[in-house]
Amino acid sequence: MTHYFQFLAHQLKGWPQQNYCLFFFSLGCQVMTLVSSPITPLTLLTFVGTTLGVLCVLAINAAKSVNGFLGIVSALCFIVTGFAAKNYLSIFEQIAYVATLDIPVLISASWNVNMASKIRKFTGRSWVIAIVSTVAVYLLSGWAIGAFTDDPRPWVDAISFAISLAAGIICFLRFNNQYVWWIASGLAQMVLWFISFRQGSATLAMFINSSVYLANDVLAFTISPWYNEKERQRVIKQEAAYAASLESNN
Repeated sequence: MTHYFQFLAHQLKGWPQQNYCLFFFSLGCQVMTLVSSPITPLTLLTFVGTTLGVLCVLAINAAKSVNGFLGIVSALCFIVTGFAAKNYLSIFEQIAYVATLDIPVLISASWNVNMASKIRKFTGRSWVIAIVSTVAVYLLSGWAIGAFTDDPRPWVDAISFAISLAAGIICFLRFNNQYVWWIASGLAQMVLWFISFRQGSATLAMFINSSVYLANDVLAFTISPWYNEKERQRVIKQEAAYAASLESNN
């Protein structure tokens, strides 16, 4: 267990400087949002979830596998927030993240070891499958959540869910094209949570969180190992050196 926590601590190191700056900017915004209105158990839980959620997406951006641990904890917080706002598909979105990304990352030894060296790109066939699957999930989930629940925003909820589900799966499969879906997901979530906030169903913290996610996704195209070859090689060497140090200590 001690080695595992050392591994988690290592995964929080060596990120691009811009990632740390974005995290502290987000943290400042969330603290101001938290203290600017009455503090309740729900707003505190949302604060914890958004803080860990930002760390999670920044870890993915930096090609660090600590996102599995951070994702599960933040997902639990977001499930409660989604239920309170009646954004029911946002609950399934978090469950999908846990099932398709967080748990597999935690139990997959190959995913956790020097993940930056295993990044790949879509083929033409992959693009078609990903787009068609996203549209199919959107249509099915939008109809189902509107027909069987009292979700006041079924189709907005559905587009966020469909894109985010696809992004999580694409991420686990290590395709860098995931960031096309993550950007679309960030935009959809901003719309969803802004409407929810305007209708009195959620706090502004979730909209701010989605905005930070979007900023992270745009940033990925410039400094992330998923797209920046120089940064990828740096991370590969860093992870190889860490693995070698573990072997020499054993």
